[in-house]
Amino acid sequence: MNMERVIPFGPTTIAEETVEGLDLSGKKAIVTGASSGIGVETARALAKAGADVTLAVRDTAKGEKVAAGIVESTGIAHVHVAPLDLSALDSIDAFVASWHGPLDILVNNAGIMATPEWRTTEGWEMQFATNHLGHFALSLGLHDALAAAGHARVVVVSSVGHVNGDVIWDDIHFEKNPYDAWRAYSQSKTANILFAVEAAGRWAGDGITVNALNPGRIWSTGLSRHMTVLPASFEPESSDGVSVKDIPQGAATSAFLAASPLVEGVTGKYFEDCREAAPHTPGLRRGFAAYAVDPDAAARLWRTSLDMIDNARRKGA
Repeated sequence: MNMERVIPFGPTTIAEETVEGLDLSGKKAIVTGASSGIGVETARALAKAGADVTLAVRDTAKGEKVAAGIVESTGIAHVHVAPLDLSALDSIDAFVASWHGPLDILVNNAGIMATPEWRTTEGWEMQFATNHLGHFALSLGLHDALAAAGHARVVVVSSVGHVNGDVIWDDIHFEKNPYDAWRAYSQSKTANILFAVEAAGRWAGDGITVNALNPGRIWSTGLSRHMTVLPASFEPESSDGVSVKDIPQGAATSAFLAASPLVEGVTGKYFEDCREAAPHTPGLRRGFAAYAVDPDAAARLWRTSLDMIDNARRKGA
């Protein structure tokens, strides 16, 4: 990326503005969790620019209504719906098996936050399983399709919440210690960034770029439906530096990384407000924590995630 280029976007930019004037005709995109929140607006922006977009969702009936709304608002008919439950390996495998041809854009958008103590059939903690492991398995399964596209992009929606904690390496699934909903969320969002760091290096030779992002603080989405209390580290919005946004603004950085020529070739980075983020400063809800971009930790997470998934598949065989 030419750092001399001026990026005309910022905290108040909406998703559709980041793709204005772009022609994504002929490109295929997948947006996970695109039946609500910023996933809908990300999909809408990509479709409006001409992309063939698949909404990968758990609730396909809801997804069909969203797809119809996108078609109506954009006049673009190339919007599809496919079932995907990121907490279930068989669902991920079925989705991957159903995909045919190259894939230009994969937006790993779906997520859950601060849930009660839920576990998958494998016994995995649900937030780590959904937010990280599911997207990890999906991305690996779609790797060949991404490589076949040439210059494909993977966009990973993380959160500023990652600054609340690293991966709990000796107890990822809270098998030894009491469950903490916010620590579970934080480690899953750190894992999202570590995935982007490691995948960027592993897949550079395939022409695939992988970047993570903080969408900002958006309270009006379904992500916050399990919240009963904020983590202690949350400070008043007026002083903590966070970008408070509506849903179209929250989707802007995702759409920007998925399509803009201004980030062509950029990979392994963490963005917020449509710009590459700076290191985190204690007391502010901005920037990236050093542990979230550590290359050794990224490689360790990749190996750990592979082992978890491989072991689960062997047991299920």
